[in-house]
Amino acid sequence: MSLRLYNTAVRSKEIFKPLLEGKVGMYVCGVTVYDLCHIGHARSALVFDVLVRYLKARGFDVTYVRNFTDVDDKIIERAGQLGKDTTELAEEYIDAFYEDMGKLGVLNADIEPRATEHIDGMVAMISTLIDKGFAYVEDKDVYYSVEKYRGYGKLSGRRLEDMKAGSRIAVDEKKRHPMDFVLWKGAKPDEPHWPSPWGPGRPGWHMECSVMSNNFLGHTFDIHGGGKDLLFPHHENERAQSIAANDGKFARYWVHNGFVTLESEKMSKSLGNFLTIRDALKIYHPEVLRFFLLSKHYRSPLDFSKNAVLDVQSGLVRIYRTLQRAEGLLGPFQNGKEISSNGSLTDSGGEPFIEQFIHKMDDDLNTAGAIGLVFEKVKEMNRLMDDLGPEPTDKVLEPLKHDRHLLFKTARVLGVLNEIPQDFFRTLSHPAETLQAQDIEKMIGERNTARAEKKWKDADIIRDRLKDMGVILEDGPEGTTWRFDV
Repeated sequence: MSLRLYNTAVRSKEIFKPLLEGKVGMYVCGVTVYDLCHIGHARSALVFDVLVRYLKARGFDVTYVRNFTDVDDKIIERAGQLGKDTTELAEEYIDAFYEDMGKLGVLNADIEPRATEHIDGMVAMISTLIDKGFAYVEDKDVYYSVEKYRGYGKLSGRRLEDMKAGSRIAVDEKKRHPMDFVLWKGAKPDEPHWPSPWGPGRPGWHMECSVMSNNFLGHTFDIHGGGKDLLFPHHENERAQSIAANDGKFARYWVHNGFVTLESEKMSKSLGNFLTIRDALKIYHPEVLRFFLLSKHYRSPLDFSKNAVLDVQSGLVRIYRTLQRAEGLLGPFQNGKEISSNGSLTDSGGEPFIEQFIHKMDDDLNTAGAIGLVFEKVKEMNRLMDDLGPEPTDKVLEPLKHDRHLLFKTARVLGVLNEIPQDFFRTLSHPAETLQAQDIEKMIGERNTARAEKKWKDADIIRDRLKDMGVILEDGPEGTTWRFDV
């Protein structure tokens, strides 16, 4: 079996063959640190966190680079609004990034450069582009000439002629073509700036990722990743300037995760439907959020809604209940002792469950399919426990112990099931915060209707779902009452 990834550059899945056998260089565009991260940032971070975990579990030596954009128009504007220095603001939100992502179980990248640490390299690349005729100077600004690069638009599937037809150039526009983009911005009063041959200023956004990826991974490296929103113009421009500067060399595989919507609407601060990770964590357990964000294929759109998250929470509760039940028979799982430090999947000797898991993940990182296998294994564990006698011997318990080991081995790749069951249930967000009384009453009404119509299976399903959410139903002569299981 071989890992296949969907390469945006060719619009199809390709067998992943790294530049150097056994080694992977991966660069992922990080956040611009002017505000708290939202759930869209969380999804992107989790997708590439799992990709790194999986590559390592498959035996690859991975060098993972993820940057911080710490100088940008948005940072300057926000710092001005708050009366803060741009460096102070950037540091504040970098700290917030680590705090929020840490709660979601996102591992730090191997290398986490900041744009302001690589200004000299950016000036050097811009100079190269000017010397090669791909860039031009206008006053104190430097622009990339898209007409000089024949491959412009290839990554995002756009034609330069169509882009030009849809644009209008203002009379005072410095750019020679509407799609030309800035490489260096001349300094404005009271803005951060650095020296350059064209005068004091700062780099354009696209330039930073080209320089940092090349600096740490070389001109040619394996994987470049990010959210679909970065495909155009950021990745298109980054690719164009890098290939022009480096004689055709740059990233070999381009991986993009899909959008996250909020209650079926695009997230937008102006619309008031913008959910930060921090606010989401006030409502949902971190592992519930992680499980939810991995529950769909990474390239698919994902709609964040209360009901969808609660459905995933119900599933995670079932898994932890199974683990708690197994713990009563086998004792606590010794994660560090029972699984090797690298969590390798290649040492399982053809174990069918692991092979199936690899098959799913090899198919373009199909976490949704992999999670489906996890639930199948949980059902199998429950069947084993149902069939045990009153005093099972160690030999009889061996299949259950083996299944639990396999479950945790795959969970490590997904980055879930990291808590002791009783701790998970103790820290699970209180249902009152996620489930309103009217929602509970509505479900009880639906259950009563099902019972009246003698649809006992439907009634039991509703009762079980409420139980998974921490709501206990009590049927009495005066009807059904409910309470939270605390």
